[in-house]
Amino acid sequence: MASSLLRRFVVAALATLSAMNGASAETVEEFYKKTQLSVYVGSGAGGGFDEIARVFSVHFARHLPGQPGVVVKNMPGAGGLLNVNFMYAQAPRDGSAIAAPFNTVFMLPIFGDPAAKFDERKFTWIGSLDKQTGTCVVWHTSDIKTLEDASKRDVQVGATGVNATPAIFSNLMNTLFGTRFKVISGYTTNEMRFALERGETEGVCGLAWQTYKAVQPGWIENKLIRPIAQMGLVKNRDLPDVPLAIDQLKDPAARKVFELVVLPQEFGRPFIAPPDIPAERAAAMKKAFTEVLTDPAFLADAAKIRLSLDPLTGDEILNLLNEAHKAPKDVIERAAKFSVVN
Repeated sequence: MASSLLRRFVVAALATLSAMNGASAETVEEFYKKTQLSVYVGSGAGGGFDEIARVFSVHFARHLPGQPGVVVKNMPGAGGLLNVNFMYAQAPRDGSAIAAPFNTVFMLPIFGDPAAKFDERKFTWIGSLDKQTGTCVVWHTSDIKTLEDASKRDVQVGATGVNATPAIFSNLMNTLFGTRFKVISGYTTNEMRFALERGETEGVCGLAWQTYKAVQPGWIENKLIRPIAQMGLVKNRDLPDVPLAIDQLKDPAARKVFELVVLPQEFGRPFIAPPDIPAERAAAMKKAFTEVLTDPAFLADAAKIRLSLDPLTGDEILNLLNEAHKAPKDVIERAAKFSVVN
């Protein structure tokens, strides 16, 4: 009996070992030839993140060995947190899933948000297509022309959720600049824009200028929106006459808080894969990302959707996050008040 059990154990162990060896012997090309690539977008359908993710994903898959098919899945919720939590804990770690997440979500663990159930430094960082320039804009019929004007009366602004960038930045401006933005949250990405057109809201504070260019170019061409402040650290070349909000902050401590909150704009449109992707597949993803950036077909499609390119590598993004962890404790605590979900 004992010898029979031993033989069964040995046979089972050998079978398992054989399967493991077979898996490890599978090339990246063989894996992707039989495996579909799922792309999880942290926003609803129809937004700037969604459109850019869809265009990028097609070309990205062409540059992966094996050229897998692609399916895009929208996963909005909790200001993008649902998407990133899923990628960390539930998405397959075999190279078959990537995400186009909201950048601000990755600061939440630094700020101590218990709803952020991930370590952002453990993701497989593929790269970012572009930086972002958060802007405070109002509809052209508004009498608000400056941040000072926005401190004299209530200004209703839209947001998709309490932890979405427009809500975060509106609260940041209210605290540091004395503005009176009143956030109306709960819109979908599309509804947030429709609400502005309908006059239901008066503006949006924090949506990237690059998003307007990609999704609502007519608003810009016809001057239907008026940007009153830029939320970045460096002026966007399209907005030379729109003031940087940070330049109006005289308190050095307040400036440091502002810098930490808006830092994610530096890696504006990132793509990630879950942690612990097999090394050769992770390397193939990063190589494909680099190749896409010089692909004439992608560049032509990027021009069609007015996507500007100012890319960062995955390693560069990781360096920014590591630096953010080194910020003084008091700065992190103050910055956290604009991001942590209470």
